[in-house]
Amino acid sequence: MRDDVTPDLPAPRRRQFLKLTGALGGAALLPPALAACSGGPQSTNDTGSGGSGRDRTLTAVIGYGNDGSWDPTQTASAFAMAANNHVYEGLLDTDPISRKPYPALGTRVPADPGATTWRFTLRSGATFHDGRPVTADDVVFVFDRILDPHTQTLAKGFFAGWLEKVRAVDSRTVELVLKFPFPDGLSRLTLAKIMPRHVFSRPGAWDEAIKGLAVGSGPYRQTAHHPKSNTTFEAYPGYNGPRRPAFKRMNWLTIVDAAPRVAKISGTGAGAQIADNIPYANIPRLEQGGLTVEGGAGMNNLFLMFNTAHKPFDDVRVRQALHYAIDTEKMVRVALKGHGRPATSFLDEGNPGHRRARTVYDHDPARAKALLRAAGVTDLKVEILAVNVSWIVDCLPTVKASWDAIGVETTLAPQETTAVFTKMDQKQDYQVVAAASNPNQFGLDADLIMHYNYGPRNLWMQYTRWAGDPVAKKLFTDMDRATREPDPARKTAMVQDYIDVVAEQAVLYPVVHNELMTAWDPRRLTGIRAQPYPGVNLLQAAWV
Repeated sequence: MRDDVTPDLPAPRRRQFLKLTGALGGAALLPPALAACSGGPQSTNDTGSGGSGRDRTLTAVIGYGNDGSWDPTQTASAFAMAANNHVYEGLLDTDPISRKPYPALGTRVPADPGATTWRFTLRSGATFHDGRPVTADDVVFVFDRILDPHTQTLAKGFFAGWLEKVRAVDSRTVELVLKFPFPDGLSRLTLAKIMPRHVFSRPGAWDEAIKGLAVGSGPYRQTAHHPKSNTTFEAYPGYNGPRRPAFKRMNWLTIVDAAPRVAKISGTGAGAQIADNIPYANIPRLEQGGLTVEGGAGMNNLFLMFNTAHKPFDDVRVRQALHYAIDTEKMVRVALKGHGRPATSFLDEGNPGHRRARTVYDHDPARAKALLRAAGVTDLKVEILAVNVSWIVDCLPTVKASWDAIGVETTLAPQETTAVFTKMDQKQDYQVVAAASNPNQFGLDADLIMHYNYGPRNLWMQYTRWAGDPVAKKLFTDMDRATREPDPARKTAMVQDYIDVVAEQAVLYPVVHNELMTAWDPRRLTGIRAQPYPGVNLLQAAWV
């Protein structure tokens, strides 16, 4: 089975988003601006590894497509987001594990996170990969695009609620003016990658960004981009920031099929030094071969989404019954090989905002049957429309067996991710969707995660047909009130309280949270940390 782009969550304007992230499967064309530097390897069988010693090429295998959007304001592509973290910088960037912000293009983190104006001085001597200096106008250019009410971008949802405007003070100084105090916004600044105005203000340049044009100020510059094959990078000699490049060249292969991905990093003739998205069944063999395989536990999850316009799923008791029926412990043991946990909240247990929800769906078939009886539901037949990600497919038999056991006749219908969400976009009828998601690639911020999934104009809620429900309307009001709450402890409590409502309603809710596995050769690489979200971060890695 393919592990395509499914950890990339649907975003506003899903159909456009699927095109931008490559989920519709069309091969992106190489933008003209990159045509001159497209001489890298064009096959995943060619590692492009040249040189010796510390001049040799680092080869990484990414289990997601590189043919999605590369526009940092738009993308949720796992490959592109990971690569963009090496090519671009924000005013602040964040540690890939702790997500603590650190100065990137900005020279320091604001001393008062609770202020309503943040001033940043740009790093002296910072230049883009074409040699032009980074200026305040470039910063304003990017934020103006994000905040433009007439431009639909994914990043808008991360900033528009709390950021009023960004203005240039002088050529190296910018001010961010907030609508209200919002300390969580500091870590979100990494999601606003600063892009050169002189490149991306040209007619058609944003389309080129979607197709792969990447010009940043980060430690690595993109040297070639071959959609559905590989993307290459080299250390940028003009970089003077805090994360110096340790590899002269990098070649990132996109291999979405599990078997060849594992083969590329296996054995004495392995063509790569690191790979993400390692199947659980392959861990022992890779470890026996001397590789380190570690997991990152986070928000990666299997969720169920109900069509509340399709009876009887408008009844909360039916939704709850189907959650209570699932033997999640068996799912973790059999399908996930122990690399996961039953959900105890919408947030995973490692999230700083986690609190055990008031409603937790422990395996309770008797309670599930009682809820169905109370709802007057008998002889229920359910088709699960599911994405065909390998680990999701492994989990589906447990769902079917659990629902069959309480008298719910269950049919499994796994399909390509694109097919599933095209049906959602076309407003086709459905009963239940089972899919994977992982908003941790955007951050750990509970407010961000919850607004990404729930909200009156959120496309997820359009899929569920639930946004007009009175409970939903109150929930959305409570969520916005929590966003504006200045006291951190009270805000956390408010978020946890409305997550209790999300858990009780079970309209879109996780069943299990699982680990994402990364494998690397410790005889060659040091400084690697496994991420709890797709991709790799090599900004603190080096050759042994």
